[in-house]
Amino acid sequence: IRDERQVRALRLSGSFNFVWLLGVILSVAFILPGEPFMGTEFRPPVFLRETAMLLFVVASLLSKNSNIRIRNRFDYVAIIEVAALFSGIFICMQVPIEILHVKGPQLGIDTSTEYFWFTGLLSSALDNAPTYVIFFETATSLPPVPGLPLVALPEGEAIMEHLLAAISLGAVFMGALTYIGNGPNFMVKSIAENSGIRMPSFFGYMAYSMIVLIPVFVIVSFLLP
Repeated sequence: IRDERQVRALRLSGSFNFVWLLGVILSVAFILPGEPFMGTEFRPPVFLRETAMLLFVVASLLSKNSNIRIRNRFDYVAIIEVAALFSGIFICMQVPIEILHVKGPQLGIDTSTEYFWFTGLLSSALDNAPTYVIFFETATSLPPVPGLPLVALPEGEAIMEHLLAAISLGAVFMGALTYIGNGPNFMVKSIAENSGIRMPSFFGYMAYSMIVLIPVFVIVSFLLP
């Protein structure tokens, strides 16, 4: 009975961390630097969002029962490994990103299928956020096609709706093709390996992902407008 009470107490203590997690999610959603905060005149300064997220992390560490971390074998190895890897990726990607900024409009891509595959494949090899921005800017430079719906942008520009959908789908979905396409992919791998679970190698994971996902992406290509 005593052990059951301890387990319940630990669960209740751990459940409260969902409050801090919700705070992190709301910080990302509503604290946008330079943008009006929830319809008010207050414009959050740079790094306020990151500061708020760090405060929620500190609150979680201070309020959480340390026994939960011990029982879950919690450590910072996975996040440190991911931070080191992606720091290197972000540094090395600057050259190809700058090339795409200059040559992007000259690539000659103008269909939703082309945007889907170009954005997706580069997202899986680099990172989806900068790749999305580059092809988004490329798509806004294209003249609108009469009869096709447009999405108005705050700067007075517009982007064709079908191209925006293709870019968004490619950037999000094809990040799952590699460990480095999305940060959580590599973090889950690192956490699993630290727990003694054998994970596929980088290219081994790609073999699995391509067998499953490439046919799905081909089907999506036919469904794009």
